[in-house]
Amino acid sequence: MANGRIYNFSAGPSMLPLEVLERAGKEITNYQGSGMSVMEMSHRSKVFQKIFDDTKAKFRKLMAVPDDYEILFLQGGASTQFSAIPLNLIGKTGKADYALTGNFSTLAYKEAKRYGDIAVACSSEDQNHTYIPTQDQIHLRSDASYFYYCSNNTVYGTEWQYIPDTGDVPIVCDMSSDICSRQVDVSRYGVIYAGAQKNLAPAGVTIVIVKKSLAGHELPITPLMLNWQTEIEKDSMYNTPPCWCIYMLGLVCDWLESQGGVAGMEKIKHGKAQMLYDTIDDSRLFTCAAQSGSRSDMNVTFRTPTPELDAKFVAESAEWGFSNLKGHRKVGGMRASIYNAMPVEGVEKLCEFIRYFDQHN
Repeated sequence: MANGRIYNFSAGPSMLPLEVLERAGKEITNYQGSGMSVMEMSHRSKVFQKIFDDTKAKFRKLMAVPDDYEILFLQGGASTQFSAIPLNLIGKTGKADYALTGNFSTLAYKEAKRYGDIAVACSSEDQNHTYIPTQDQIHLRSDASYFYYCSNNTVYGTEWQYIPDTGDVPIVCDMSSDICSRQVDVSRYGVIYAGAQKNLAPAGVTIVIVKKSLAGHELPITPLMLNWQTEIEKDSMYNTPPCWCIYMLGLVCDWLESQGGVAGMEKIKHGKAQMLYDTIDDSRLFTCAAQSGSRSDMNVTFRTPTPELDAKFVAESAEWGFSNLKGHRKVGGMRASIYNAMPVEGVEKLCEFIRYFDQHN
C-alpha cells in the first residue's frame, strides 16, 4: 500500500479508509480554524455540537433510519449493551428469546439470564457454529419481550442472510461487524446496535438505534448510564461523549457516501468476499469451515490441513505486507477480516498469496 502502510486484516479494531485518516491528520491540530483539535474542545461548544449533529444526520441518511427511531452515540463498547438490552426491554413480559450462533451472541445470552426468563430460540453449537439456522429452526415465544441475534459472527465466519420473522416480537440485533456493509430495513427492528471499531470508526463509540416507543420501560434497577431514556433525553450527552470517535464516524460516513452509500458498498464488499472464497475453494490446501449459504462477507475463515502449515502461512504473510491473519484462538486457522475499508487490491493481493502458498507447499 501507499505511505508504507500494510493490509491490516484485523477483526477489530480494524483498518480505516486512508482518505479518512489523511483528512483527520490535516485537521488534528487545528480543526477548521478553531485553533484546537477536536480531542481538545468542549462537547458543549458550538463547534462540536455541529460535528455531533452533522454526524448523526449523515448516519441517519446512510442507514435510512426512520424518524421514530433515535440514534445514540454511547460508550462502554457493544458488550455494555449485553446488559442494557434486557434492562431496558425485558420488563414487558420478563421473557426474551436468543439465537446462539457464535461467541458474542452466547455472551449476550449469558448476561441476559441475570435479568429474566431467557430461552434459546435456536443454536448452531451442534456444528461448531459453522451455519446459520433457518427460519423453521427458530423456536419463538409469542409473549417474549424481544428476540435477539447477532447478524455476523467474527470468530466463526458466518453471517445471517435473512431477517428472522418474529411476528409482533421486537427484534434486537448486534450488527457490530457488518453494519453499513449492506442495506438494512431498519423498520424491521426494534433495536440495532454496533461497536464502531470494525466498519465505522476507531474504538470508543457504540451506536444504538432504538425505536423510541421501546424506551422508557426500563427495569427499576437499571443504572442511570444504561438507561436509554436518559440518553435519548440528553441526546447522548448526559456526560462527555467520545468526541473524537464521533468526529471520525462523520468522516467515514462522508467516505461511504463517496463509495455510493451503503448500496454501493454492498456491491463492493460482496465482490471482495466472493473473490476470496472462490480462491480458497479452488485451492488444493485450503478449506473453509463455514457452510455455503451461511458464509460471512466480512470475516472469511479458512485453514490448511495442519496447524504447522497454518503457522507457516501466517508467518510468511507478513513478508507480503499483511497483518492479523491468524484465526481466533477458539477455532485456529486463519481469518481475513475484509470490512468496508479493506480495498479491493488488498483482497486481490491476498488471493495471489494464497495461490502462491498453495503451489509451493
